[in-house]
Amino acid sequence: MASGTRSALTREAVLEAAADLVKRHGPDALTMRALASALGTAVTSIYWHVGGREALLDALVERTVAELGEIRPRGRTPEERVVGVAGDLRRQLRDHPHLVALVHERGLTERMFLPAQQALVREAHAAGLRGTRAAEFVRAVQFQVVGHVLVERNRERAPAQHPDEHDLWRTETAGDDPALARALARPVDSERLFVTTVRALVRSLLPADAAGPTHLSDSSDSSGSAG
Repeated sequence: MASGTRSALTREAVLEAAADLVKRHGPDALTMRALASALGTAVTSIYWHVGGREALLDALVERTVAELGEIRPRGRTPEERVVGVAGDLRRQLRDHPHLVALVHERGLTERMFLPAQQALVREAHAAGLRGTRAAEFVRAVQFQVVGHVLVERNRERAPAQHPDEHDLWRTETAGDDPALARALARPVDSERLFVTTVRALVRSLLPADAAGPTHLSDSSDSSGSAG
């Protein structure tokens, strides 16, 4: 059975199944026995393809880092492309929380962010930023994305709030701004908020002549590239 299993099973298939287990149940669920069961094979076959659990985790982390590095800036201006890079990074962090946590646990977080940072550096240089100003630009965008994702995940996992925003924000709470009360009582449009805040940050840091033709409130035309 061993020879037949080895010919049918591939290293990539093992890593794909391991990634799926982590995505669905978290890193603790990734045991050699659970992985073998998911693949319908013997534990010894898993060892033959990827080695022990530590070797498997290292290979899975390397695979995840490579996948998260697939960021392709798009847009007509540095501003539009940076918003696109930020959106890609946000989507990757949101789509793979357990794998990102695994990368962090293995001490490769900075390496994971390197491709996005390099993409942002290219846009900073294209906009005329150099040296310290370019470095601050890259880190500001990165921190904005990571912070937004952390707040999003915290809100999603938080217990039901009593009172919630709808109860708290009534006309009397907002004083002479009832429209504000109505807006804050509605559920957060996290997608639009993300694009708005990234655009505001990018416009505040880029040279004036690098600003794109779109306006800060025009998030609808770029939401597809930012989320």
